[in-house]
Amino acid sequence: MNGHVEELLSRARGPLGSSVQPDLGTTSGPLGKLAELLAHQNGFAAFNAGLQVFRAGPRGLGPELGHWNQRGTWKDTYGGLADGLFCFAQDLFGVQFAIVDNARVLRFDPETARQTELGDSLADWAAWLLADPDVRGTHHFATAWQDQHGPLDHHQRLIPLRFFALGGDYSFDNLVVKDAEECMRIRGPVAQRVHALPDSAHLRMRVE
Repeated sequence: MNGHVEELLSRARGPLGSSVQPDLGTTSGPLGKLAELLAHQNGFAAFNAGLQVFRAGPRGLGPELGHWNQRGTWKDTYGGLADGLFCFAQDLFGVQFAIVDNARVLRFDPETARQTELGDSLADWAAWLLADPDVRGTHHFATAWQDQHGPLDHHQRLIPLRFFALGGDYSFDNLVVKDAEECMRIRGPVAQRVHALPDSAHLRMRVE
């Protein structure tokens, strides 16, 4: 494995699932490297749970890779905006890391559905994370939160009461712990509204 991926593994805790040889349909490209990574360590947490790489297979801790990528788990709430993403990891706030067309690795913002390309390999993704683990891997915030509130379960993530994209801040008072799937399903309808808006636009929403 690439040196950046090896360095990320050296800072990880896992595995989260039993030993597997996952078949992701190819042995090449980012998907092939992901299968190789999971065969080496089947899911893991890094940066004090600021980063979570999903396990594959029926037994283990946290979200399972295949189930997480089924449309009915949470992607259906995004109205097509998450279609084509093969999500393999997430950060503390549910930001998804995904492979597209077995050619690109990107960051998917769950509140806006906006995509940021990180490169064309898992090595590029790992290098991007390691360049600033406190921010990009949410290491600092994950540590501070758990020091005050206790450890998160592997199925849990943080979600803001007032979304960051709508002016919410990163204070503890604006955050709650919820099941990771629920977090994504809550944000999907909002992302549909926010996705195409310019940064200066105002959004009025009614809770029903």
